[in-house]
Amino acid sequence: MSGVLLTQSNSFIIGPIAWLLGKLMNGIFVVLDTIGIQNIGLCIILFTIIIYGVMTPLTYKQQKFSKLSAKMNPELQKIQNKYAGKTDDLAASIHYGEVSQFIVTFMKKNTYKLIERAAECLAEELLMHTAHLEKVELEVKKPWAPLGLPVEYVSVRIARQWHTAYIALGSNMGDKEGYLNAAVRELDRREDCRVVKTSGWLVTPPYGMTEQDDFLNGCLELRTLLPPEELLEELHKIEAHAGRERIIHWGPRTLDLDIIFYDDLIVETDTLCIPHVEMHKRDFVLKPLHEIAPYKHHPGNGKTVRELLEKVEQSQ
Repeated sequence: MSGVLLTQSNSFIIGPIAWLLGKLMNGIFVVLDTIGIQNIGLCIILFTIIIYGVMTPLTYKQQKFSKLSAKMNPELQKIQNKYAGKTDDLAASIHYGEVSQFIVTFMKKNTYKLIERAAECLAEELLMHTAHLEKVELEVKKPWAPLGLPVEYVSVRIARQWHTAYIALGSNMGDKEGYLNAAVRELDRREDCRVVKTSGWLVTPPYGMTEQDDFLNGCLELRTLLPPEELLEELHKIEAHAGRERIIHWGPRTLDLDIIFYDDLIVETDTLCIPHVEMHKRDFVLKPLHEIAPYKHHPGNGKTVRELLEKVEQSQ
């Protein structure tokens, strides 16, 4: 087969590339032929290995760029807001006059016994109803407080913000897809929660207790004002509404909702563990999570979701 081009094309763009790849394939075959091996299958395998080796640096650069983009997006958003302020583009910035009027109207409309409660409610309303507002720091003052001391006022100062959480969903009883879709709708209808992305649903075999039906699993990205403990309570309420009963460990369930990540927070209490303690071992969590957040870093070990998934797949 010496001199025979294995890959040919007359296309103006593809032609030169096909010619080069054909020369490479033919060269591999000729080399094998000179040492007494006439095996086209082995030739194709060696050809694939060489191409993979050539492409690996490009793939690495692409992954590195994607990771950098994920880190830079929040900073770019901050820069965008600053730029919008300089250019007077109200559509891309926060209108402080409207915010001020909102605060005045809110405080006139609502009364509270405690300034702590007033601060919490005001911060929440500002974050939920002010476009582009990611974080708020505010101070509520109460003048002439009856303390019996020569002070002009007492005050409370708080900082509140939107958080990003990743939730794993699973079901292996009844209308599995219906339970999962209902859970997504239940979270998204709340003013203090916003579903950003949802993975596809993945059919997986049961984990732990294997004598049960297959699961339907997925993940979603959630923007929320709820702290981790309150978010967990709301997830349990949604599970209960779906008829979830906690009878058998790893047993069948109509709906299972777990907090996988919450910002870059690490939490270990009697009732809550973030990141989820078993998530790095479970492909039924990592596969749908990889679909929506492949470069999210595990705050404990620093590995990306993609790296964790690759490790699990290699061990199988």
